Amino acid sequence: MESSHGTSTKLERKTVEKKRREQMKALYAKLDSLLPSSTSSREGATLPRPDRLSEAANYIKGMQEKLERMKERKRQLMTRNEAADNSKLPKIEVQNRGSNLYMIQIVSSPDDRAMFYEAVRAVEEEGGEVLNASSRLRTEKPSTPSMPCSYTYKGNANRIFDRLVVGDFKYRFETGKLKERLKDLGWQGRRV
Repeated sequence: MESSHGTSTKLERKTVEKKRREQMKALYAKLDSLLPSSTSSREGATLPRPDRLSEAANYIKGMQEKLERMKERKRQLMTRNEAADNSKLPKIEVQNRGSNLYMIQIVSSPDDRAMFYEAVRAVEEEGGEVLNASSRLRTEKPSTPSMPCSYTYKGNANRIFDRLVVGDFKYRFETGKLKERLKDLGWQGRRV
């Protein structure tokens, strides 16, 4: 009787071991499917299991390092983009000075030199009247030379500025139409 009990235990162990091997084989197949083909096999031959495990571990470490480098690069680019956006995006503020008189102040980057003329044209096309227009160079940075510049229709505005501030830009207009026109020119979401 003990021999039949020993045989059944032996068969159970064999069955358990067979299931374990099948499960391991399925896990290795899944691991191989997750790894790039050049990593999991060389020239069509399957690597031995210990080599496959070390290849997988090396691949995972490499991917983690690559992910960290990419996160750092993204952080640097986002910081750079935020700084560039802050210096390049025009900021427009419209102030009501009473009796249908308004002042518009535009702060923009040197790349937006045409913005001054676009704003004047928008005001005039909407029936507004430009009473006074001037600009000055902001000298926040010590390395930036201070060159005051006033805009008139005869003046040449082809100077490269670090930042252009348009002040005392007074005009009469219908509030809604001009604000919509300024938004159409690309100044959405900024204090218009």
